[in-house]
Amino acid sequence: MNFTETPLPGAFVVALAPIADERGSFARTYCRRTFAAHGIDLPVAQCNRSHNARRRTLRGMHFQRAPYEEAKLVRCSRGALWDVIIDLRQDSPTRGRWFGVELSERNDTSLYVPAGFAHGFQTLADDTVVEYTMSAFYEPGAASGVRWNDPAFGITWPVADPILSDRDRRYEDWCP
Repeated sequence: MNFTETPLPGAFVVALAPIADERGSFARTYCRRTFAAHGIDLPVAQCNRSHNARRRTLRGMHFQRAPYEEAKLVRCSRGALWDVIIDLRQDSPTRGRWFGVELSERNDTSLYVPAGFAHGFQTLADDTVVEYTMSAFYEPGAASGVRWNDPAFGITWPVADPILSDRDRRYEDWCP
């Protein structure tokens, strides 16, 4: 795996390093030792899968409130998506800034999202599958979010007219 730090400290783009031969290829998608060597502690509490039938689907911007914050490793195993994170950490010099990266089955790239970040994505292809490795268990009472198009962040989404859930549509603007 190859780690590239994003402009938001603690968040990394993680590219797989597949080993290929005549049979195909093999790549490690997570290794606690390798992540620890990059200063990342990602104890695995649960793994999730999201299937998105249609291009334009937007899920986000989600996070869990303290004390249930969660770190996650996000990868696209089918299709393609624009993955976005927002730094909401109280004492961070990049608080309120966002970062986006394309994840796809072709580019073998994941995004490591530290605790204290909001996360969301928009699908760029029909039939997109997203997998999450989570550091904390889902706590329904701590689930929260900020509005996907809040002008405070100015996120550039690649596809107009997103398909949204009622919950994601109702999130309020961020109040720092």
